[in-house]
Amino acid sequence: MDYQTITVEISDGLGVLTFNRPDKMNSLTGQMRAEINHAMRDMAGSARVIVLTGAGRAFCTGQDLGDSGDATQVDLERTLRDEYAPMLEAIYDCPVPTIAAVNGPAAGAGANLALATDIVIASESAYFLQAFARIGLLPDAGGTWFMPRQMGFAKAMGAALFADKISARQADDWGLIWEAVADDGFEAHWKARAAQLASGPTMAYGAIKQAIRGSYGKTLPEQLETEAHLQGQCGKSRDFREGVLAFMEKRPANFEGR
Repeated sequence: MDYQTITVEISDGLGVLTFNRPDKMNSLTGQMRAEINHAMRDMAGSARVIVLTGAGRAFCTGQDLGDSGDATQVDLERTLRDEYAPMLEAIYDCPVPTIAAVNGPAAGAGANLALATDIVIASESAYFLQAFARIGLLPDAGGTWFMPRQMGFAKAMGAALFADKISARQADDWGLIWEAVADDGFEAHWKARAAQLASGPTMAYGAIKQAIRGSYGKTLPEQLETEAHLQGQCGKSRDFREGVLAFMEKRPANFEGR
């Protein structure tokens, strides 16, 4: 696909998908959703970690209300099912670790797009905003699923009803994201974090994602069985053998991602 609204770079196992509509605060159009969906599925075959970030001063400010003319005439149910769901599932179900490097405002569906990744790292000047109630809607793009799981019922309900800005520092304190980082050095920080994952045991990372995300609704015995099954698979990998050998030899492991 010839991308028009995003850019994609892959180097040394690190894939970076950048939302590239800075003049529109990286708001989402139908074309952009299709491009993100395609890029995520395509990059998963070659990158060992994928970072999502925004060009300019915003991460992503949600739906571009001018994308389809009169926003009040758009079939929201169809759009969410046919365009948003595949994009979000491509991010959430990605077999390699994903990071949202939130460099600025993440509002509406843009906030929930970030929450669909495995790790959210935000600059201290960034914020998250569930703006939906301001225009008579409820949080979508997975917001009603991600928020209560990541910061609890009370905070999720307040964020949805009041539609207040949540600063990066608040989001960090509430457990909504992994960490808030000073603006100075933010890019260097997330790149270092991503490089760490890009050189790590990819198979084990996939198992971690599967085990933790699949734990909701399972009993302890069921989860113990899942752990045993996945650990058995990881224990047969070359990365496990390399990790043990490196530990015994007191040297850094050279993981191949297999």
